[in-house]
Amino acid sequence: MAGVRPKKALGQHFLTDMTVAARIASTLDEYKGVPVLEIGPGMGVLTGFLLDAGHDVKVVEIDSESVDYLKSNEPRLDGRIIEDDFLKMDLDTVMDANRYCVIGNYPYNISSQIFFKVLEHKDRVVCCSGMLQREVAERLAAGPGTKARGILSVLLQMWYDVEYLFTVSENVFNPPPKVKSGVIKMTRNAVVDPGCDTALFKTVVKTSFGMRRKTLRNSLKPLLPPGVSLPADEPLLALRPEQLSVAQFVYLTNLMASLRKPLK
Repeated sequence: MAGVRPKKALGQHFLTDMTVAARIASTLDEYKGVPVLEIGPGMGVLTGFLLDAGHDVKVVEIDSESVDYLKSNEPRLDGRIIEDDFLKMDLDTVMDANRYCVIGNYPYNISSQIFFKVLEHKDRVVCCSGMLQREVAERLAAGPGTKARGILSVLLQMWYDVEYLFTVSENVFNPPPKVKSGVIKMTRNAVVDPGCDTALFKTVVKTSFGMRRKTLRNSLKPLLPPGVSLPADEPLLALRPEQLSVAQFVYLTNLMASLRKPLK
C-alpha cells in the first residue's frame, strides 16, 4: 500500500527523520511495562520504535487512510488500533490499566486541547511526552517570570514536572510546517492534595491570565462578592500572573477562598 496523503484539515505533518522519532520514543524508556497510548500515529514512524523497544502500545487515529495503512503495514498492532477522535473518546474504557503513558507527534491545531484532556486523567497518566509546535511546547514548560508562561503552564505544572527537551527543524516533515517543533516530557509528580480547592485554583489561574497585562489585584477583583476587598498589604497582588509559581497561585487561591466565604 502506498503512503498516506497528508491532510491539511487534520493538521498532518508526517515525520521523516528516523533519528528524531527514535529520540521521542526514548522518552518512555523508564516506563517499560507501563501501557502506552499513542495519539495520531499516521504511518507509524514513532509507533515502530515504541514497539521495537518492547512497549505495550495502543494507537488512536482519526484518519481512516492512516488506519488502513497501519493495518496493512504494522501487524504488531493487530487489535490495538482505535479509529476515533482522541478528544471525544472515553479514555477510561480504552485504557483499563491503572497507570499508562501518552505519547505522540501531536497535531498542532489541537495540541492544547489534548493536554487539557490529559490533565483530566492525571491520576492515571504517569508520563506524557511528544512533539508539538515549538511555541506551545515552550509555553507548557515555561517557569515563573517568563513571558511564555500561561494558563496551561500553571495547571499542568501543579501535577507534572514539565521538561522542554529539544527543538525539531521544519525540514524533517512531509509537508514541512511553517514553524519549528519542540519535544517535551511531562512526568507525574508526587502531589495528591495540592492544598487548595482545585476548581477555584483553575478559576483563579484562568481569570489572572485572562487579563495578564493587569496586576493580580485588578484581575481578581471580579471574583469577590460585592463589598469585599483584597488585602492592601499582600505583595503578590502587585504582580502579574506570569511571575507566580504554582505554590504562589495555591496561596492566592486559599486567600480568595477565605474572602469569598459568607459572613456568619
